[in-house]
Amino acid sequence: MNKTAIILGATGLTGSLLLEKLIADKSYQKIKLFSRSAVTITSDKIEEHLIDLLKLEDSKNEFIADEVFCCIGTTASKTKDKELYKSIDYGIPVTAAKLAKQNNIHTFVVMSSMGADAKSSVFYNRTKGEMEQAVLQQKIAHTFIVRPSLIGGDRKEFRFGEKIGQGILKVLNPLLIGGLKKYRMIHPEKIASCMQILANKHDAETIISSDKILTIVNTTE
Repeated sequence: MNKTAIILGATGLTGSLLLEKLIADKSYQKIKLFSRSAVTITSDKIEEHLIDLLKLEDSKNEFIADEVFCCIGTTASKTKDKELYKSIDYGIPVTAAKLAKQNNIHTFVVMSSMGADAKSSVFYNRTKGEMEQAVLQQKIAHTFIVRPSLIGGDRKEFRFGEKIGQGILKVLNPLLIGGLKKYRMIHPEKIASCMQILANKHDAETIISSDKILTIVNTTE
């Protein structure tokens, strides 16, 4: 196969790992990146589009591929303005899904978050839940929403709250069994692997919880 993929958020922790995996995957001929800044990875497969992601709809003619991977996300500490926060965490993925639908892209894989709930009183969870609903409303044939728990690994920017949470979960992870497995901290490499697998495994469930991310990866590798 000579597939073309689109990645949104390839400069982030999970997105950069996904990019590496798709470069190594012989079934991908081209990987289009839509982002504000260039990636540090080099490959003949990469085609970069450096744009304002809040104006993604202006790139409709270039937004053509077989699959879309959306790894976009910010935090309350990084983006304190709630309107801007929603423009990023809701607006970008939903616009991407609409463009995918308009351009007949049949596979859309988006990273959400554990706790996503459109009816939640927590702004972060509500925004993620509303994003999921809007993406699903596009009725793209193969839509997958991954909901990781707290993500481990080292980010480029320091996030104090996440570092505290990671430290706690490193201790608690072995104790989280049965129905609590979905709360275990998860490594971004596993999320990236799952997203890659889902793009080629069209019989999977639409919403993938954190524990199911690991199940999919562990049973496929």
